[in-house]
Amino acid sequence: MSPRPSAATGSSVSSPGTGAPEAELVAGFRARHGLPGLVDVHTHFMPERVLRKVWAYFDAAGPLVGGEWPITYREEEDRRVARMREFGVVAFTSMLYPHKAGMAEWLNEWAAGFARRTEGCLRTATFFPEPGVEGYVRSAIEGGTRIFKAHVQVGAYDPTDALLDPVWGLLAEAGVPVVTHCGSGPAPGKHTGPGPMARVLERHPRLPLVVAHMGMPEYTEFLDLAERYREVRLDTTMAFTDFVERQAPFPERELGRLVELGDRVLLGSDFPNIPYPYVHQLEAIERLGLGSEWVRAVCHDNGAELFLR
Repeated sequence: MSPRPSAATGSSVSSPGTGAPEAELVAGFRARHGLPGLVDVHTHFMPERVLRKVWAYFDAAGPLVGGEWPITYREEEDRRVARMREFGVVAFTSMLYPHKAGMAEWLNEWAAGFARRTEGCLRTATFFPEPGVEGYVRSAIEGGTRIFKAHVQVGAYDPTDALLDPVWGLLAEAGVPVVTHCGSGPAPGKHTGPGPMARVLERHPRLPLVVAHMGMPEYTEFLDLAERYREVRLDTTMAFTDFVERQAPFPERELGRLVELGDRVLLGSDFPNIPYPYVHQLEAIERLGLGSEWVRAVCHDNGAELFLR
């Protein structure tokens, strides 16, 4: 494989050197690969006061951030939603997560309201290992939640906690995917890495697990889990980008496995909390050189199969 070309990673939302509006660049990407739209399973919409605290944490380069991390889309909610439309994103999520007990239920209430008022947003929910978690997760599923977020790194909890065992069982039974930040990037947490989630999957092999960030930096180990369990998928969030490749490069020897698992790789971006333009994630996927059929599957078809059919 030829060396991966560099792509611009500045905070501008126009193409450096051309001045082209970013929406045009994204439209060009969609046209090159015959995409009817994008399905992005990893975008963050949260209550404003929560999002501001998240941005402040990134600004301060907190211990889980791993270094300087400028926010490209530091905009009001309506402008961020408009960008999804401009980019041709036909389905996206409101990934939110608690860092302590007592937060998840009201975050879920906010997310349900956001999904109701925002066309294209998949109703999203979250959870934390706490008394009552089984009940509010069940209520969220029965209320129409399409996707969950579990942040093992920020929540600093063990996914094998006994309080969560019935939750994983509910999700497996209902077939509702859960995007889980369980890899050790950008900085390891107390319970990150493939081991804890592997133990969860041993108990719940039908769990529709979406490993966030391709499991970086433990890419190989999480690909192993995807090969072992049919309902394990991986999202591309920040993977392959210049920002991540400098610190946790995806091993070129594993590109063949990406092709083999092509129906279980999903587009994720981390919008708006990314230190580069949205189009760079798309270009990073494209420059892997795995072909338009693979790009179409990752950026639209696999997500549409899960959520739009």
